Amino acid sequence: MRPEIERTERGGRHRTDWMALLSGVLFIAVGTVFISRPAIEPMIMLPVVLGGLGFAGLAAILARAFRR
Repeated sequence: MRPEIERTERGGRHRTDWMALLSGVLFIAVGTVFISRPAIEPMIMLPVVLGGLGFAGLAAILARAFRR
């Protein structure tokens, strides 16, 4: 695999890892919901988490496709 570094006039810059970024935001959001509303059922949050991870994966795939 090639390194995920894009060379520009301003020097080397790392590309944004959209899967990691959106997964981290999802983790923070789910943690905030569980802290603020402890009575929420985990079976309600499971589809939200899986849907969010699916969206993050789709965004990562689209970002890679537009880079090329």
